[in-house]
Amino acid sequence: MASMKYQNVFVEAFGYEVAPVVVSSAELEERLAPVYDRLHLNVGQLEALTGIVERRWWEVGHRVSDGAVVAASRALEAADLPADKVEAVVYGGVCREHYEPATACRVASELSVNPGAVVHDVSNACLGVIDGMIDVANRIELGQIRAGLVVACETAREINDVMIARMLQNPTMDFFKHALATLTGGSGAVAVLLTDASLSRSKRRRLLGGAVRTAPQHHELCRWGVEDADPATPGLLRAFTSTDSAAVLSHGVELGVKTWQAFLGSLGWIKEKVDRVICHQVGGSHRDAILRSIGVPIEKDFSTFAYLGNMGTVALPLTAAIAEDRGVLRPGDRTAFLGIGSGLNCLMLGLEW
Repeated sequence: MASMKYQNVFVEAFGYEVAPVVVSSAELEERLAPVYDRLHLNVGQLEALTGIVERRWWEVGHRVSDGAVVAASRALEAADLPADKVEAVVYGGVCREHYEPATACRVASELSVNPGAVVHDVSNACLGVIDGMIDVANRIELGQIRAGLVVACETAREINDVMIARMLQNPTMDFFKHALATLTGGSGAVAVLLTDASLSRSKRRRLLGGAVRTAPQHHELCRWGVEDADPATPGLLRAFTSTDSAAVLSHGVELGVKTWQAFLGSLGWIKEKVDRVICHQVGGSHRDAILRSIGVPIEKDFSTFAYLGNMGTVALPLTAAIAEDRGVLRPGDRTAFLGIGSGLNCLMLGLEW
C-alpha cells in the first residue's frame, strides 16, 4: 500500500483510567485448582508462561461507556480543550454495550461534543484504538476536522468468569490451552485526543505516519464471541474465547517483521534511530520474541503487562500514557507504536514525541 504519512496531526493529550480491582495470577489459579489437579499442572504456571503477576478488573456492573467518558474527560482537561471543539468521536474497544447504537454515541452525548461531529465505533480486535487514530488523523490531514477523540474501555471480568466456569466443566488439556490466553485479560479505559497544528498548544507528539500489513488467512487463530449454548434451545447464546497461542506467536512475529520493515521504509527511519517502542501488551514471551526478531533492544521498550495484564485495545495507548507520566517518553523521542491484533492484522505508527 502507499506510504501512510502526516504533516499536520498531533496527539495533543491522553486520558486514562486503570480499573480498581486487583486480581493476581495466583488468585485465578486458586479458582482453577480442580483443573490443575486433574491435569497435573504446577501452580505458578500462569505467571511463568505470561509474565503477568496481576491484572485489573472493574467492579461488577461497570459500564464500558462510563470508563470511556472518564478517560475522554481527562484527555480534554489535560489539553484544556472544550468538548464542543471535538468533531469526531471514535470508540475502538472490543467490549461494546450493544449491537447498536455505537457505544461512541453515549460517550459523545455525555461529553456534549460538537453537534456536527462524526460519531462511530471501530472494531478490529486489539488494534481498535490505533485504527481509530488513523481514522481521525486522515480527517485532520484532509482538513475535514481539527480535533477528534479516540476512546475505548475494556472489561475482562465477565469473560474470565465465563471461561473459568467452562474450564472447570471441561478439564482437558486441549481446552485449557485454548482458554489460557483469556486469563491474561485486564481492564482499563483510554482516550487519545488528536488535533491539527492550529489547536495544538504543545506542538508535541506529532504523528508522522506508519505501515499496515495483514495475514487474514489466520483469522481463526484467536477468537472472542458468542456461540450456541444448547442446540435444543435456539437463540440461547454463551460467550467464548479461543486462542492458539503458539500459532499466534509464530505467525504474529512473522507478520510483525514484515510490518516493521515496511514501517521503517515508509518513514525513512533506521532501527538504530528509534528511541522508544511501545508494544501491544500480550505478555513476556510475545514481547521478547517480536523485539528479538526486529532487532530492537529490550531496554527501548516500556511495558505494563506484568501488573495490568492484556487490556486489549486499551493496552498500547494506556502504556504510552503511563510512559510519558513517568518521564520515559521525552520530547523529541522517535517512538514506534507496535500494534498487532487477531485477524491477523498489524499496524505500526511512528511519532516524534
